[in-house]
Amino acid sequence: MTDQADQQQDGPLIGVTGATGRLGGRVASLLSERGLRTRLLVRDADRAPDLPRAEVAVASFEDTDAVEEALAGVDVVLMVSAHEAEDRLDVHRGFIDAAVRAGVGHLVYTSFAGAAPHAVFTYGRTHHATEQHLIDTGIGHTVLRNNFYLEILPDLVVDSELKGPAGKGCVAAVSIEDVAEAAVEVLVDHESHVGECYDLCGPAALSLEEVAARLSALGDTVTYVEEPLEAAYAWRRESGAPEWQVEGWVSTYTAIAAGEVAGVGTGVRALTGHPPRTLEEALGGSAD
Repeated sequence: MTDQADQQQDGPLIGVTGATGRLGGRVASLLSERGLRTRLLVRDADRAPDLPRAEVAVASFEDTDAVEEALAGVDVVLMVSAHEAEDRLDVHRGFIDAAVRAGVGHLVYTSFAGAAPHAVFTYGRTHHATEQHLIDTGIGHTVLRNNFYLEILPDLVVDSELKGPAGKGCVAAVSIEDVAEAAVEVLVDHESHVGECYDLCGPAALSLEEVAARLSALGDTVTYVEEPLEAAYAWRRESGAPEWQVEGWVSTYTAIAAGEVAGVGTGVRALTGHPPRTLEEALGGSAD
């Protein structure tokens, strides 16, 4: 009885994957700041953050036996989607199945805005299939459909150009910090979010021309170049990347053109209690 009472007093054990990455690492830090118990699943223990009340377990998504062992005793886990790969869906399914075998009660999955079986963004199809697998297993779950991250928009700039076949479409990109805060709120009160799906996006849908202008106001001049589709495929194929990866790169922009990531919802405010951060706030600057 004493052990059970102590465990209840300590609260649930929260698993966090991707704890060496930007999103998982920030979630782990926020949970630690609240004094909560966590188990951080990492590939390399030497890179794991050193946080109070945090255990470290070494387990890659691909090693489902290690995942099952690492998740033993975990009440709720944040499953940060795996790195893009041709077998990403199989990896996701394997992780979820291992979580079920380990007895995890609730899984919070970072999906993508507009996830659908026929999404223009090819990775959006994988996310949809992963969501469906969650449903099929019967595990308690919550889905966070994150838009593109505001923080990666500067990384799309090459030689002062933001270039791609995005047309005049818009993207409601969201801050990683907002996604992390939203994820924490779901993890700490997961029983209130069973079966829910939240769209996490920024405060406005911006065209890439607007993104370029706002990045320019924060630093060096950036120009949006509306690229023909054929040209987009051609120069990306020159890198020698596999076709699935080329499709993913190009469909990042064609999904914007198709309007798949333009929706501005209330998910961030509903979960965190504050409005989503702007591009300038996410990048730590301010436009004139």
